[in-house]
Amino acid sequence: MLRVLQETDIAQQDKHTSPEHRQARTGVLLVNLGTPDAPTPSAVRRYLGEFLSDPRIVDLPRILWLPILYGIILNIRPAATAKEYRKIWRIESNESPLRYYTRAQTQAAAKTFDSEMIIDWAMRYGQPSVASRLSALRDQGCTRLLILPLYPQYSATTSASVDDAVMMALKDLAWRPEVRTASAFPGEPAYIQALANVARRQLGDAAPERVVISFHGLPQRYVEAGDPYYEHCCETAQLLRAEMGWMEDYAPMTFQSKFGRGQWLTPATEETVLKLAGAGIKNIAVITPGFVADCIETLSEIDIALRETFLAAGGEQFDTIACLNDTPEMTRLLQTIIRRETAGWI
Repeated sequence: MLRVLQETDIAQQDKHTSPEHRQARTGVLLVNLGTPDAPTPSAVRRYLGEFLSDPRIVDLPRILWLPILYGIILNIRPAATAKEYRKIWRIESNESPLRYYTRAQTQAAAKTFDSEMIIDWAMRYGQPSVASRLSALRDQGCTRLLILPLYPQYSATTSASVDDAVMMALKDLAWRPEVRTASAFPGEPAYIQALANVARRQLGDAAPERVVISFHGLPQRYVEAGDPYYEHCCETAQLLRAEMGWMEDYAPMTFQSKFGRGQWLTPATEETVLKLAGAGIKNIAVITPGFVADCIETLSEIDIALRETFLAAGGEQFDTIACLNDTPEMTRLLQTIIRRETAGWI
């Protein structure tokens, strides 16, 4: 039975035995964005401090940005964000949905491989950190590593930031494994099929008048500098429409979660939904294929806030199509990617 690494595993191992003298194994590290440890202003402040100080996330000159971040944003935003986390927090396990589902995805994927492969998970920001889980994989005798960022569409703000964290962690270790990083998968057939299966299962016989395909936003300047994120979103949206038999007018692509005053990718999700309501559309559904696990952006921003916006503008029925989460489709997707990316190792 394959064991999924947990924080307590390290203490049970003989740390005086070098990885080279243990059975050679392949380690797989699933990495998602991150989450605060608690739905409190102090925990959110720590999380946002790490997240928003990453130059990949905010590319403004440090001399300009850091005083704004530490002098204004981290003194104002944590309380409001903590309030939103409290609305979606999983009380039974005392964790955010993102943490819960990332762990569940890892456990489910691990069961499909034998003991030659160790599958673990980490958060780019917050805990468990990339550095701590790489150390755990080292202590389990892994000499080969596959890093799998859980972002279907590539962006320098997400996938590349994971690479940064991995390289930074390995720089501080004498251990130097063979490392591969899985590519983004905007058009992966198993991913598109998974999205379609979950959408069909959740919608059932319901027939929304429109389905909004909402992706996380990105400043326009990143795309102009060569970031392929927008193209990847278009690819996913087009393939999903084809699989579902949706026309573009029926299932428009939009972007959510704008932060700051700069120009972001358009059309905006909220503006699109308001236009639909203004045009007399009463029944819509929203799917968020840029997220493989439900999180604050899908549960608070879409399922709570956007729902209220649509209903207040005259809408009558609002459905949110869940992310892949811990569905069998997500397990099969991870299995497909891991087998492909570890070819020659296993």
